[in-house]
Amino acid sequence: MQAATSSFARRSHALLILLFASLLLSGCGINNIPRLDEEAKAAWAQVENQYQRRADLIPNLVSTVKGFAAQEQETLTAVIEARSKATSMQVDASILDNPEKLQQFEAAQAKLSGALSRLMMVQERYPDLKSNQNFLALQSQLEGTENRISVARRDFILAVGRYNTEIRTFPGKIWHSMMYSELKERETFKATAPKAEEAPQVNF
Repeated sequence: MQAATSSFARRSHALLILLFASLLLSGCGINNIPRLDEEAKAAWAQVENQYQRRADLIPNLVSTVKGFAAQEQETLTAVIEARSKATSMQVDASILDNPEKLQQFEAAQAKLSGALSRLMMVQERYPDLKSNQNFLALQSQLEGTENRISVARRDFILAVGRYNTEIRTFPGKIWHSMMYSELKERETFKATAPKAEEAPQVNF
């Protein structure tokens, strides 16, 4: 009887120590690194989502412009080719571990942004296109998408900043070296041209 009581007391004591240790560890930031890593991945997924939304709008936009300005073949072709290159890249969360691929992806998207800006300027030469309801609706959707891209990129940059700060400062640096050393510092977007962080102007 006494042995059973003693065994129960030891198990209870061990359970209390384990519970206390768990509470202590959870309160000292041991889970911050994986949590912030997942937040960065989620923010990246939103960037991809908005770029895909823009890519989905482009065929209808090109088709509408072509109906009124077929002679603008060079501009139309540039948009189609830029879209094709931007959407042909195999992109998922693993790109966050490959700075070179991230830069290639961003360069392709920047080229598409430039081609789209030129396409949107074409409408100045075609009054019928300028007043076409389908074109106006697509223009409005594109403008909204560019704004969403800007917000998604900002959120991704902030999420990566929080993650990188956590693994480089105390106590996150300790947990990183002890438990999460496979998680590397993340790259983020870098401006490749003056005012590159600004959405292309599509207001007319």
